[in-house]
Amino acid sequence: MNVAKEQPSNKDLFLGIDLGGTKIIAGLVERSGRILAKEYRETQAAQGPASVFDRLIEATTTVLASQSIDLSEVNAIGVAAAGPIDAASGTVTAPPNLPGWHDVPLARLIQNRVSLPTYLENDAAAAALAEFTFGAGRGCQHMIYVTASTGIGGGFVLNGRLYQGAAGAAGEIGHMTLLPNGPLCGCGNRGCLEALASGTAIARDARERVSRGVPTLIAELVNGDLTKISAKVVAQAADEGDIEAQEILQEAMEYLGVGVANLVNLFNPEIIVIGGGLTNMGERLFDTVRRVIDRRAFPISAHTVEVRPAQLGSDVGLLGAAAVAMTSAQQDSSV
Repeated sequence: MNVAKEQPSNKDLFLGIDLGGTKIIAGLVERSGRILAKEYRETQAAQGPASVFDRLIEATTTVLASQSIDLSEVNAIGVAAAGPIDAASGTVTAPPNLPGWHDVPLARLIQNRVSLPTYLENDAAAAALAEFTFGAGRGCQHMIYVTASTGIGGGFVLNGRLYQGAAGAAGEIGHMTLLPNGPLCGCGNRGCLEALASGTAIARDARERVSRGVPTLIAELVNGDLTKISAKVVAQAADEGDIEAQEILQEAMEYLGVGVANLVNLFNPEIIVIGGGLTNMGERLFDTVRRVIDRRAFPISAHTVEVRPAQLGSDVGLLGAAAVAMTSAQQDSSV
């Protein structure tokens, strides 16, 4: 738990809740983005919405008590949850990592329990708002956030505001089609960016090569067990000079670059922030993405944009939830 030494000013506090399939993180966050305290709970999603809701409330109560803060001193609550969600109504519709959650009005349930304004947002969009507000996108007006990990997602901040789309479903970056007849994606479509450039795609391509008997260090690193092949293993093989692994990563990063170049042409952003586990590949990823942007995007947009690594690390979900609370409460008060 992170505990601050100074007490914040009244109404300068926000509660952020990062609701995932395996863990709940509740945190008390100052307007500056400083996290005063965090509290973890296992989600235990299989026990259903009511049980998860009780643990969520317990985590928020505990984090407040750790700082001797009363609910009356908190401005608002934000929740970041995996989609699909309906942000406008604060409803979790049918997330695959939360079984049994069908049209659960989570924001209203929390607000009724604690009598504080509560706002819900997709976790990737919330992460985009976090990087814009507290991280690598500070000071700009037009930013796109891309998270590249097991899957690929993201969010758009345009004219200084989170862009949610007509149904609150904007930002599905991983599901733009790059190859109409390409590999099958988890969404059911073919040739999505996620099916070509994610950690899942990298592992799939590696398994295919190993199963065909292509000589590669990847097989040795997993002792021939194809189920243990991951993007991390492929990166390790590449770092040790394995040509096949290097080719797999290069192809995936090229596709990621193509997807990002498309975003540059569409939105002409100032900053592209890339986060997620694949950024552990460092300049192998960032150099490729920048080079593809330079080659494929319109020159005026390519010269305007800067590609940056995300800054907030594992706190991005919590800070995203707090940023949602902060900006939504501010917008409501100005109406």
